[in-house]
Amino acid sequence: MQKTLVVGASTNPGRYSNTAIRRLVDNNVETTAFGIRGGTVSGVQIKDNLVDFQNIDTVTLYLSPKNQKEYYQSIVDLKPRRVIFNPGTENPEFYEILENAGIEVEVACTLVLLATGQY
Repeated sequence: MQKTLVVGASTNPGRYSNTAIRRLVDNNVETTAFGIRGGTVSGVQIKDNLVDFQNIDTVTLYLSPKNQKEYYQSIVDLKPRRVIFNPGTENPEFYEILENAGIEVEVACTLVLLATGQY
């Protein structure tokens, strides 16, 4: 099964990253999560170190462009097949880095992709 990593994960139920984790789990997508604070959402442990992840197919971003910068190399090093830039995370500088590394860039909403069966 292909694994998704939610970057910018939060235990706050009002955050879209939290909703994404819950919907991914509800859709039987193997889900892992990274955030600055630990915790658990729908049985998914939020880890605070990107080195802990491997075999990631999709990274779905919930970090603003300025907060993405420090994670560029770590995300590239995960060698995901694609990175989804959710609304508010659009970042042409990072698109170029990912595309140069052979990683697909998708500017979309994970929640919409799941709801419409396009995930």
